[in-house]
Amino acid sequence: MPRWKELPAETSHSERQLLVQLRRLKDHSDLSLAALASRTSYSRSSWERYLNGKKPVPRKAVEELARVCGTEPTRLIVLYDVAERARAKAPARGRADEPSSPPRSEQPSSPAQDQEQGQEKGREQTPDQDQDQDHDQDQESASTLASASASASVRPGRTVPLGWTLAVVALAVAVAFGAGLLTARGWDDEAPAEKTGPVAVGAGYLRGQTYKCAVRRQDGELRAGHSDTREMLLDINSTGFDVVEAQCLLREKGFSPGVFDGLYDERTKGAAKKFQHAHHLVIDGIIGPDTWRELRR
Repeated sequence: MPRWKELPAETSHSERQLLVQLRRLKDHSDLSLAALASRTSYSRSSWERYLNGKKPVPRKAVEELARVCGTEPTRLIVLYDVAERARAKAPARGRADEPSSPPRSEQPSSPAQDQEQGQEKGREQTPDQDQDQDHDQDQESASTLASASASASVRPGRTVPLGWTLAVVALAVAVAFGAGLLTARGWDDEAPAEKTGPVAVGAGYLRGQTYKCAVRRQDGELRAGHSDTREMLLDINSTGFDVVEAQCLLREKGFSPGVFDGLYDERTKGAAKKFQHAHHLVIDGIIGPDTWRELRR
């Protein structure tokens, strides 16, 4: 399995969550970048830029990657939408108002200096300028936001105080960050939250609560009544009713993880590995389509 490059430091939290899941999905499929290029509408170099955070990944690319890897794309699309909204809230580069006069410490440049600077900028243009601009926009978004706010505070006739402007901007950033954190909490394998009691996550699932297992056979397959998925990928720190369903089915098959709380922890992964070994599956502890198929038999 290839070792991924470190994502750029300026990558936003929501964008990082999306890329972590896309990388994991690609690794689990054992497909190379060249193989992805042959099965999708995007070239190998495009996939390299997308998965390494050099350019934002398009929505269509997210859907095609999920299709090629044989998984349901809904959760990936949710992560994409959160990242897209965060990008949309970031101020565009160069929109901050320019000061009407140069600072006192600076002297106006002569026509010869302007011409020389223009020639230097022309020589610096490269075919990869679009990629560099995408990279620069992320780095400069914070400074652009500060400049725009400061400029707005000194416009003639401005009636809104600077403090209110900054407060509104900070609130918008906090809301976007919080939405991404709540949506992708189940996949964040870098800083799992402590279990301090039942916490509402969404769609009725409460993290930290134990659920009952009532496994029965319906339409020719076993079901515990928490989820009917047969494709969802589950790994360490996945959460939700899909995990509860898998934990109940593992117990029904004689490989109980001991807990039925919807958190895919080491005990659940260990039970999954034992089940995979007994049924001659790939022993990686990751519940995917093949393992789901055997669990529901």
